[in-house]
Amino acid sequence: MNVGLLAGLGRSWWVLVVYGVIAVLFGVAAFAWPGTTAVAIAWAFGVMALAEGVTSVIALFRKDVAISKGWLALYAIASLVFGVLAVLNPVTTAGVLLLFLAAWLLVAGIYRIVFAIRVRKEIEGEWLIALSGVLAIVLGGLFVAYPGAGLLTVALWIGAGALIYGVLQIIAGFRLRKLAHTM
Repeated sequence: MNVGLLAGLGRSWWVLVVYGVIAVLFGVAAFAWPGTTAVAIAWAFGVMALAEGVTSVIALFRKDVAISKGWLALYAIASLVFGVLAVLNPVTTAGVLLLFLAAWLLVAGIYRIVFAIRVRKEIEGEWLIALSGVLAIVLGGLFVAYPGAGLLTVALWIGAGALIYGVLQIIAGFRLRKLAHTM
């Protein structure tokens, strides 16, 4: 084991703890204010899209671009339009993104059911694949029928993920700290 690498990691334990604390705080905020969280996520996507759009516009004036200028221009325009819409109206953007998620769930559910039927003679437990497809279709349908509740649900799942991620980062940070003290 590389002692120098471990020593360096051990000295940086606090970075993981800070990341973890930030993630835990975000997760708690997502549970406390799920509607605001969904809107904030849509707004953040808008800001990222604006940054991508501006970067792509700048790249249009460079000679060493790896993609055709036409595709780059299309990407720049799409990024800027989406970014402006998301920043100016994040609530609507969050709703539209949820509808895209619902559409994907519906298509994914149908795909899983068809896949399960096609492989039923080849594998055991194909009914689990079909069941996951049915659940995806039900969830997609619920998102379409109740988009407000869907947004809150997605925000709560993101919050749960952030909490788990944060706790794991904090644990890893303190384990690295302990490792640094034993060396």
